[in-house]
Amino acid sequence: MKQYKLINLRRKRRAFRVSNAVKRYSTRPRLCVFRSNKHIYVQIIDDNAGKTLVSAGTTDKDLRGEIAFGGNREAAQKVGEAIAKKALEAGIKQVAFDRHGYRYHGRVQALADAARNAGLDIGAASDNYTEEELAARTAKKARSGQKKKVDKKEQQFAKSAGQNRSPKKKK
Repeated sequence: MKQYKLINLRRKRRAFRVSNAVKRYSTRPRLCVFRSNKHIYVQIIDDNAGKTLVSAGTTDKDLRGEIAFGGNREAAQKVGEAIAKKALEAGIKQVAFDRHGYRYHGRVQALADAARNAGLDIGAASDNYTEEELAARTAKKARSGQKKKVDKKEQQFAKSAGQNRSPKKKK
Protein backbone atom coordinates (compact mmCIF):
# COMPACT_ATOMS: atom_id res chain seq x y z
CA MET A 1 0.00 0.00 0.00
CA LYS A 2 1.29 3.44 -0.83
CA GLN A 3 2.61 5.40 2.13
CA TYR A 4 0.18 8.33 1.76
CA LYS A 5 -2.79 5.95 1.62
CA LEU A 6 -1.63 4.25 4.80
CA ILE A 7 -1.21 7.59 6.59
CA ASN A 8 -4.67 8.71 5.46
CA LEU A 9 -6.21 5.43 6.61
CA ARG A 10 -4.62 5.78 10.05
CA ARG A 11 -5.85 9.39 10.31
CA LYS A 12 -9.41 8.33 9.47
CA ARG A 13 -9.34 5.48 12.00
CA ARG A 14 -8.04 7.79 14.71
CA ALA A 15 -10.70 10.42 13.96
CA PHE A 16 -13.41 7.75 13.96
CA ARG A 17 -12.20 6.32 17.27
CA VAL A 18 -12.09 9.73 19.01
CA SER A 19 -15.46 10.87 17.64
CA ASN A 20 -17.18 7.62 18.61
CA ALA A 21 -15.81 7.83 22.14
CA VAL A 22 -17.24 11.33 22.49
CA LYS A 23 -20.59 10.25 21.04
CA ARG A 24 -20.79 7.15 23.22
CA TYR A 25 -19.93 8.64 26.59
CA SER A 26 -21.52 12.07 26.41
CA THR A 27 -25.06 13.36 26.34
CA ARG A 28 -23.94 16.87 25.45
CA PRO A 29 -23.86 18.25 21.91
CA ARG A 30 -20.50 17.64 20.24
CA LEU A 31 -18.06 20.45 19.36
CA CYS A 32 -16.27 18.96 16.34
CA VAL A 33 -13.09 20.51 14.90
CA PHE A 34 -11.75 20.23 11.36
CA ARG A 35 -8.33 21.64 10.62
CA SER A 36 -6.70 22.11 7.25
CA ASN A 37 -3.46 23.85 6.35
CA LYS A 38 -5.20 27.11 5.42
CA HIS A 39 -8.36 27.12 7.56
CA ILE A 40 -10.02 25.79 10.69
CA TYR A 41 -13.71 24.97 11.03
CA VAL A 42 -15.83 24.00 14.02
CA GLN A 43 -19.42 22.75 14.40
CA ILE A 44 -21.68 21.99 17.31
CA ILE A 45 -23.60 18.85 16.39
CA ASP A 46 -26.60 17.22 18.08
CA ASP A 47 -25.98 13.53 17.42
CA ASN A 48 -29.42 12.44 18.62
CA ALA A 49 -31.17 14.60 16.02
CA GLY A 50 -28.34 14.35 13.49
CA LYS A 51 -28.23 18.11 12.94
CA THR A 52 -25.62 20.84 13.06
CA LEU A 53 -26.76 23.44 15.56
CA VAL A 54 -24.04 26.09 15.17
CA SER A 55 -20.95 26.41 13.00
CA ALA A 56 -18.03 28.78 12.54
CA GLY A 57 -14.83 28.86 10.54
CA THR A 58 -12.16 31.08 9.15
CA THR A 59 -14.07 31.35 5.87
CA ASP A 60 -17.16 32.94 7.48
CA LYS A 61 -18.02 36.41 6.20
CA ASP A 62 -17.96 38.06 9.61
CA LEU A 63 -14.51 36.61 10.46
CA ARG A 64 -12.84 37.07 7.08
CA GLY A 65 -12.08 40.75 7.70
CA GLU A 66 -10.51 40.11 11.10
CA ILE A 67 -8.30 37.19 10.06
CA ALA A 68 -5.34 37.66 7.72
CA PHE A 69 -4.45 33.96 7.49
CA GLY A 70 -6.70 31.13 8.65
CA GLY A 71 -4.03 28.54 9.40
CA ASN A 72 -2.54 29.92 12.62
CA ARG A 73 -3.30 30.10 16.35
CA GLU A 74 -4.69 33.64 16.21
CA ALA A 75 -7.29 32.56 13.66
CA ALA A 76 -8.18 29.55 15.81
CA GLN A 77 -8.69 31.83 18.81
CA LYS A 78 -11.05 34.06 16.81
CA VAL A 79 -13.03 31.04 15.64
CA GLY A 80 -13.22 29.72 19.22
CA GLU A 81 -14.61 33.04 20.44
CA ALA A 82 -17.07 33.14 17.53
CA ILE A 83 -18.40 29.61 18.14
CA ALA A 84 -18.82 30.31 21.85
CA LYS A 85 -20.72 33.51 21.12
CA LYS A 86 -23.02 31.78 18.61
CA ALA A 87 -23.57 28.81 20.93
CA LEU A 88 -24.49 30.99 23.89
CA GLU A 89 -26.93 32.95 21.69
CA ALA A 90 -28.50 29.63 20.64
CA GLY A 91 -28.84 28.58 24.30
CA ILE A 92 -26.06 25.98 24.29
CA LYS A 93 -23.86 26.21 27.37
CA GLN A 94 -22.24 22.77 27.62
CA VAL A 95 -20.61 20.78 24.83
CA ALA A 96 -18.32 17.76 24.54
CA PHE A 97 -15.06 18.58 22.75
CA ASP A 98 -14.33 16.32 19.77
CA ARG A 99 -10.77 16.96 18.59
CA HIS A 100 -11.43 14.58 15.66
CA GLY A 101 -8.12 12.75 15.96
CA TYR A 102 -5.94 15.86 16.08
CA ARG A 103 -3.53 16.28 18.97
CA TYR A 104 -4.67 18.68 21.65
CA HIS A 105 -2.03 21.34 21.05
CA GLY A 106 -1.42 24.26 18.76
CA ARG A 107 -4.47 25.49 16.88
CA VAL A 108 -6.86 22.92 18.39
CA GLN A 109 -5.84 23.87 21.93
CA ALA A 110 -6.06 27.60 21.12
CA LEU A 111 -9.59 27.13 19.78
CA ALA A 112 -10.70 25.15 22.84
CA ASP A 113 -9.17 27.62 25.29
CA ALA A 114 -10.74 30.62 23.51
CA ALA A 115 -14.17 28.96 23.53
CA ARG A 116 -13.75 28.08 27.21
CA ASN A 117 -12.72 31.65 28.09
CA ALA A 118 -15.68 33.07 26.16
CA GLY A 119 -18.10 31.18 28.43
CA LEU A 120 -18.65 27.81 26.75
CA ASP A 121 -18.32 24.79 29.07
CA ILE A 122 -16.25 22.16 27.26
CA GLY A 123 -14.78 20.54 30.36
CA ALA A 124 -11.68 21.23 32.38
CA ALA A 125 -8.52 22.39 30.65
CA SER A 126 -5.70 19.87 30.67
CA ASP A 127 -3.59 22.02 33.01
CA ASN A 128 -6.49 22.88 35.36
CA TYR A 129 -6.78 19.49 37.08
CA THR A 130 -7.23 19.44 40.83
CA GLU A 131 -4.62 17.73 42.99
CA GLU A 132 -6.93 14.76 43.55
CA GLU A 133 -7.46 14.26 39.81
CA LEU A 134 -3.72 14.50 39.14
CA ALA A 135 -3.00 11.95 41.87
CA ALA A 136 -5.62 9.59 40.44
CA ARG A 137 -4.22 9.96 36.92
CA THR A 138 -0.63 9.30 37.99
CA ALA A 139 -1.72 6.29 40.06
CA LYS A 140 -3.60 4.88 37.06
CA LYS A 141 -0.56 5.36 34.81
CA ALA A 142 1.68 3.69 37.36
CA ARG A 143 -0.66 0.69 37.60
CA SER A 144 -0.85 0.29 33.84
CA GLY A 145 2.95 0.50 33.56
CA GLN A 146 3.41 -2.20 36.20
CA LYS A 147 1.05 -4.57 34.41
CA LYS A 148 3.02 -4.31 31.18
CA LYS A 149 6.34 -5.03 32.93
CA VAL A 150 4.88 -8.11 34.61
CA ASP A 151 3.53 -9.40 31.31
CA LYS A 152 6.93 -9.01 29.65
CA LYS A 153 8.63 -10.86 32.48
CA GLU A 154 6.09 -13.67 32.21
CA GLN A 155 6.67 -13.86 28.46
CA GLN A 156 10.44 -14.03 28.92
CA PHE A 157 10.02 -16.80 31.51
CA ALA A 158 7.70 -18.73 29.20
CA LYS A 159 10.18 -18.45 26.32
CA SER A 160 13.06 -19.63 28.45
CA ALA A 161 10.97 -22.55 29.70
CA GLY A 162 10.28 -23.56 26.11
CA GLN A 163 6.51 -23.07 26.24
CA ASN A 164 6.40 -20.68 23.30
CA ARG A 165 8.36 -22.86 20.88
CA SER A 166 6.72 -24.81 18.09
CA PRO A 167 7.38 -28.57 17.96
CA LYS A 168 10.13 -29.76 15.65
CA LYS A 169 9.11 -31.49 12.45
CA LYS A 170 10.08 -35.12 12.00
CA LYS A 171 12.14 -36.04 8.98
